[in-house]
Amino acid sequence: MISVKNVVKHFGGVVAVDGVDMKIERGSITGLIGPNGAGKTTLFNLIAGNIAPSEGSIFLDGEDVTGLKPHELFSKGLLRTFQIAHEFHTLSVLDNLMMVPPLQTGESLLGAWFRRKEVVRQEAEIRKKAEDVLSFLNMRQMSDELAGNLSGGQKKLLELGRTMMVDPKVVVLDEVGAGVNRSLLKEVGDAILSMNRDRGYTFCMIEHDMDFISRLCSPVVVMAEGKILAEGSAEEIKSNEDVIEAYLGTGLKNKGEVLPG
Repeated sequence: MISVKNVVKHFGGVVAVDGVDMKIERGSITGLIGPNGAGKTTLFNLIAGNIAPSEGSIFLDGEDVTGLKPHELFSKGLLRTFQIAHEFHTLSVLDNLMMVPPLQTGESLLGAWFRRKEVVRQEAEIRKKAEDVLSFLNMRQMSDELAGNLSGGQKKLLELGRTMMVDPKVVVLDEVGAGVNRSLLKEVGDAILSMNRDRGYTFCMIEHDMDFISRLCSPVVVMAEGKILAEGSAEEIKSNEDVIEAYLGTGLKNKGEVLPG
């Protein structure tokens, strides 16, 4: 679904991403981990169009999308969520979902004035889809709640719901578990697994919680110093000596210790 080919990103004299080749297979949940400063977020920003690579190419479903902006990638089916949720906090949960689909007839002045029947029909369809999404996420009872009143975990579920409103090809999740309590984190994980298994969504996610990564992701890709260090199953990654060294230091490499989780 996504192919990153020899991508490099310089910030002045600093090389944040250094010749990365990576594939995100269709229908997978790919995890991206690594120590602080490894280049994970920079790579995500490159894939999501927030910044352009200094060198290399990025392909989405076979199409070269190198350098395209986030709104252009949105129209092609790539969505990104953020570590800090970006909800419209003064709108209801339902309205947050209903705002997502693009090119709504009622958004234009002429459409609102002269195509009233079409506006009503379209809004009814979007409302039905939003209600279905809330039911899928077990959030129907929060439909009328202001999004700003939700907990951190509920806001992450709402972000997932917003991606479902446009049926994307691939969703890029930036630390979806950050700031979420353990019980709600399970709900978030359940939602991601169900979206993947039942609806065919492809995910790529940065996450620091290895238990969460182990439950959801295959494969797991490890970055260190701007490069891909290792790739494999969660169990393979947790016992990989190079990964242990990158996370915990050379002093632990020969002691048989593994990553937490």
